Amino acid sequence: MQRLQKRYREEIAPTLVKDFDYKNVMQVPRIRKIVVNIGMGEALDNPKSIEYAVDDLRTVTGQQPVVTRARRSIANFKLREGRAVGVKVTLRGQRMWAFLDRLINVALPRTRDFHGVPDKLDGRGNYTLGLREQLLFPEINYDKIDKIRGMEVSINTTAETDEEARRLLELLGMPFRRS
Repeated sequence: MQRLQKRYREEIAPTLVKDFDYKNVMQVPRIRKIVVNIGMGEALDNPKSIEYAVDDLRTVTGQQPVVTRARRSIANFKLREGRAVGVKVTLRGQRMWAFLDRLINVALPRTRDFHGVPDKLDGRGNYTLGLREQLLFPEINYDKIDKIRGMEVSINTTAETDEEARRLLELLGMPFRRS
């Protein structure tokens, strides 16, 4: 069992029960999944860049990414239906907890001029965070990357409200920016 998962079960869940006065243990919000996504606009000009992005995402998450393809053609962007436009990974279980632990405790503190992450949630208890570069993760070897790429990390929770999800993420250690 991951360190963060153990902390969730032993400390965080009882704290949430006390904070929000839940009657049933199944009402306690938990993390359902984490989706890590890299959008690749340059893949239209450089098809090799998809392979580099797949390698980077595989190294960071420990799971084989899926190549996402365009659903329809858009002439203004010179985009054809079926062309590769990004890569993504959906993490659940042990890999999800391990990734979240590394994100909160290793990657985010390595950000230059870091003052916390924005505390904007989507209204349904989910949180999306944009990272500017894949080099925040220590697993990435600087000499092996072809280009600095950003990625999007979406944390999907079972929380009913943003307030519950924000409290869950705060207790997990997410460094929210103080407004």
